[in-house]
Amino acid sequence: MKSLTTSFASLKWVAVLAFFLTSTASVYAQEGSKIAFVSNERIFREAAPAKAADAKIQAEFSKRDKDLQDLAARLKGMADKLDKDSAVIPESDRLKRQRELADLDKDFQRKQREFREDLNQRRNEELAIVLERTNKVIKQIADAENYDIVFQDAVYANKRIDITDKVLKALNK
Repeated sequence: MKSLTTSFASLKWVAVLAFFLTSTASVYAQEGSKIAFVSNERIFREAAPAKAADAKIQAEFSKRDKDLQDLAARLKGMADKLDKDSAVIPESDRLKRQRELADLDKDFQRKQREFREDLNQRRNEELAIVLERTNKVIKQIADAENYDIVFQDAVYANKRIDITDKVLKALNK
């Protein structure tokens, strides 16, 4: 009998605790959390610092890109000439040209790979700078407007909570 009384007392305590938790949760839900969303994709596409970073990278890598395009054209020209002349040139000349073409192709592929790696590294560096600046602006807006949380990545975000335009305006000053 004593254990039954103890069980009822414990059950009563659990019920009081559950009531307290649900009433507290409903009060918090009524107050509501202030949530916002920022599209990093739009920031990287539309913000002045992101556009400046793209222009800087373009200027930095344009000469290497042109050199690669010239090398590719030279490689194609040599391959076309070899195809055209292969029937009329001696075997030793044809083999020599094929080796030169293969060596040039390896050099082209190596330079192209290095170019892509360097370009990606520089782009990531510049985007990191833009992202850092964006995060500072988001923090300032969140503090000023009392947001509880700001998401930068979401599958879906309602336009009502999207503050990307505010962030872009602040970044473009």
